[in-house]
Amino acid sequence: MNYQDLLKSMERFGATKHDICIHSIGVDPDKIQKNVVIAPWWEPSAFTDFGNFDYLSKSDYSSIKVWNLTVDGLEISYIKTGIGAPVLMDVLLALGVTPCRQILFIGSVGALDDKMGIGDIVIPEYSVCGDGASRYLATEKLADGDVFGEKQYPDKAMFEHLKKSVSQICKKYDVKWHIGNNYSTDTVFAQFVHIDEIIGMGCNVIEMETAAAFRAADLTGIPMAALFSVSDNTVVHKSLVSGRTSEEMQYRKKVRSELFPEIITAFFHNKGEQ
Repeated sequence: MNYQDLLKSMERFGATKHDICIHSIGVDPDKIQKNVVIAPWWEPSAFTDFGNFDYLSKSDYSSIKVWNLTVDGLEISYIKTGIGAPVLMDVLLALGVTPCRQILFIGSVGALDDKMGIGDIVIPEYSVCGDGASRYLATEKLADGDVFGEKQYPDKAMFEHLKKSVSQICKKYDVKWHIGNNYSTDTVFAQFVHIDEIIGMGCNVIEMETAAAFRAADLTGIPMAALFSVSDNTVVHKSLVSGRTSEEMQYRKKVRSELFPEIITAFFHNKGEQ
């Protein structure tokens, strides 16, 4: 499977590249900047002092919204996709027909390690495939596409640049950060019965999108890395379902609001200098 196969298959049924972008992202391809931030859930209102956001459009899917951001001399497109691998993967694949040249994923992650606190920052070194969407990109025949348990990686250079930016800014604010071995799940409710098995795979964090996202980014040839905020920690009984204190959640919101804009800006500036 390669990216051109995907495009040709859509063209076979009458779609143009313009159609693909409008349907999947909601804007003309030329509206997308070289630098792109992609987020499953967070909108710009989650951040303070993060430049000027210009709302462009939502797509045919109500969860997908697009803004263009101007900050510190940078032009960045910010895309909210909605939660889950399928919708985020489709948006990412559509970015292949735009001027996008590098992507930073930002989102929440659950910790599976008692050394991680709510509000800590995590950079995934890889994501283990536990989702179903990935099999549609794995091979030309669906019956041969079982990729459960495979590791997908961010772009190596992007990963290293992101570590540098995170290390500097977290040191400045005395915020803890970690390298993550992530598991991408399809379900919140049914993940808990499998937590011991997932930890046994060597995973210390869990979320829903990045295994498919890394695979899709590699297919399109667009370098990508990911930046997580710890929202919960199942192994210390502070899961998405119960146990978190209001103080912990306020700390997490503060770190996200104040540090993420600095990290994103520093990251794209560092990449632009290469």
